[in-house]
Amino acid sequence: MEERKAQIMRGVIECVSESELENLLSSKDKPSAYVGFEPSGLLHAGSLVPMLKIRDLMNAGFQVTILLADWHGYINDKLKGDWDNLRVGVEYQKQMFSVFSPGVEFKTASELVSEEGYWEMVLRVSKSSSLKRMRRALSIMGRSEGDGDRDMSKFFYPAMQATDIYALNVDLALGGMDQRHAHMLARDAAEKLKISKPVALHTPLLGSLSGPGRMDTDSKMSKSNPSGALLIHDTEKVLTKKLSKAYCPPEREANPVLDLWEHLLVPGLGKIVIERPEKFGGNLEFKSYSDLENSYVSGSLHPLDMKNGTASALFELFQPLQEACNSSPELYNKLVSILG
Repeated sequence: MEERKAQIMRGVIECVSESELENLLSSKDKPSAYVGFEPSGLLHAGSLVPMLKIRDLMNAGFQVTILLADWHGYINDKLKGDWDNLRVGVEYQKQMFSVFSPGVEFKTASELVSEEGYWEMVLRVSKSSSLKRMRRALSIMGRSEGDGDRDMSKFFYPAMQATDIYALNVDLALGGMDQRHAHMLARDAAEKLKISKPVALHTPLLGSLSGPGRMDTDSKMSKSNPSGALLIHDTEKVLTKKLSKAYCPPEREANPVLDLWEHLLVPGLGKIVIERPEKFGGNLEFKSYSDLENSYVSGSLHPLDMKNGTASALFELFQPLQEACNSSPELYNKLVSILG
């Protein structure tokens, strides 16, 4: 059990709670987990961090479901709030996630909301909470607390996300730290409703290449900031250009380039190589992430080498996804057309 737990906990920011996770692992050989994604456009590097954790969960014996949250995307005005667009987004995500984490299962929110008892549970969750709590949870959508005042449907979103967990009957809810409010709501409501509480597992958020902003949402990698996001379809040339402008201070704190290595590239590639031309000494290999970090912070690894090497490593990680799109480009092309 210790080995399974170590694999699950590797690289996570928080587990609520570890003792519950231990009980789960000791009582079930094949526990279940879920993570949800809105169909919102082309995937970026930050989308892959929880997907790496899905790999760990499956290797640790979990059955993992990805909820392709089309109804949630509709509420959150994704892809222009158009259902035809949302369906394209769902199929595109299914294509990409199947390549990155083979063996994962899929469910759509449309399937869940049509099940008997779903909307009854949404109301039960709502009755177990307060408007203040729901308003605070709007951050899970990337929204401010005032956005619900202009669109009442947004207040349903947190209660729906909690209900998704119950409807899927999963033991563990996975998400980035930006999903913590929803997971805590689901746990609190479950206790009041006298149903099983999910273990909540939270992965780190990749920082925007433009550096820290005034708020947490400003510093998170997001497609809404094209210069600060690394799309999984970017060519190596585009990645190199974006990384060349990245905020990369000579320290660890708030360094988005080191974030990429610690949270995505090292666990995703299983190696640390900074590619350099032979005339500049050739490639640099590091035994561990801490070796890479120490080399950069000490000044022995030049920022330009770090940035160029990061771009090459990202392109290597993205290549299977890009190859899948190249062989079956229909969904990608439709989505690009929708996004304009």
